[in-house]
Amino acid sequence: LLSSHLINPPMKMLNRLFLTTALTLSSLEATGAFVARPHLPSTSVSLHGKKDASDEVVQQQAFSAGSFIEFEEKKRIHVGKIDAVEHKSSGGARYTVIDSEGKKFNIADKSVRYSMSCPNSPGQANKLYEEFISAQDTPMKSLQESLDVSPELLEMAWEEATEELDGQAHADLTPSSFVELVHAHAASAMEKYLTWKLLQSDMAHVFFKEIKSHGRIVAFRAKPRKAVDNAKDMFCRDQDNEDNELCFV
Repeated sequence: LLSSHLINPPMKMLNRLFLTTALTLSSLEATGAFVARPHLPSTSVSLHGKKDASDEVVQQQAFSAGSFIEFEEKKRIHVGKIDAVEHKSSGGARYTVIDSEGKKFNIADKSVRYSMSCPNSPGQANKLYEEFISAQDTPMKSLQESLDVSPELLEMAWEEATEELDGQAHADLTPSSFVELVHAHAASAMEKYLTWKLLQSDMAHVFFKEIKSHGRIVAFRAKPRKAVDNAKDMFCRDQDNEDNELCFV
């Protein structure tokens, strides 16, 4: 799709219908983020741990034990596995987490930045976890190479999103719908995580702003053209970015 357009310019873009579908699905996906949540009884789906009409504490919906997460602790970012889940008397969720170095943490739900489900197969689970650990500190250049997303392709994705939904609903993309848009395939667990990181970069902020739900970044909204022009000008004025490919697109 978009990646092939760099070689063969489209006839008014053949992926219009696909984009509309991707954006519609992404708006639904954003409400649950791209973080794995367990199926819980209907009496335990509140996100706020408040008391119901009968004064019974409603437990906050929690990430499941075994999930791989990126979390923040004392302003440091870690990756780890949820070892145990508990609920406070107020209904709020807390997690016992073992990080990639084997250290144990007890964190609140709000400290979780990103989560992915653990595969059922031990071999696949270990492989995914090792990739997750390695990806945590991936440099920007490596993110672009791993995802095969150039500055030009990033700008084309923004143009497609804003042109298709101009004057209508907000053009929001999740990592899943972004990968589907630019590469025309369903994103793997690691592609979603890497895209989530890429779309938080300074370069991506030229085109998209972050959308949060319950304190977590769940989607990325295409900015208006005027805002992008201003952001791009500021980005390219920075000496650290003067050689960035985006400034020559």
